[in-house]
Amino acid sequence: MSHIVILGIGNILFCDEGFGVRVIEKMNDLYEFPENVRQVDGGVLGMNLLGLMSEADHLIVIDAVRNGSPAGTLIRLAGTEIPARVRAKNSLHQVDFLEALTLCQALDNIPQTIILGIEPQDIDSLKTELSPLIEKQIDPMIARVLREVSALGGSFKKRSIVHVSGHTIQDCGN
Repeated sequence: MSHIVILGIGNILFCDEGFGVRVIEKMNDLYEFPENVRQVDGGVLGMNLLGLMSEADHLIVIDAVRNGSPAGTLIRLAGTEIPARVRAKNSLHQVDFLEALTLCQALDNIPQTIILGIEPQDIDSLKTELSPLIEKQIDPMIARVLREVSALGGSFKKRSIVHVSGHTIQDCGN
């Protein structure tokens, strides 16, 4: 059974820059995954994620990615597309992420990596909320992540009890 890591990265203090982390938070509230599928809030840890990344067979990264598309556009990068886009220096944590991924070579385990990104609207404002346009894309991004997990042979199930902001809410099957 392959080990899949879903890694949300970004800085929640700079508006849309925190998109990857916010997706992970909502996925944790709504879904359960088996032991071989791990969700991680990687924040801006960069090189500190090396151990986690090197243990994965498959790595799904969620992040804000400047790609020259209209704000809110969902982006999928894989293979050779990743270094070219990340080297465009969208943010410092992305450069650290790429360096950590490169160092996985030294550990002889480079996970097959997919970056699921969103074209941000605002990554400069110092505020913890996503812009409304980007916030609307959390659910579509979660759907994309779940499709990727399924395609890699992973599984998940919807929680019957949802945990939101410290409260437990019973799911009535809706």
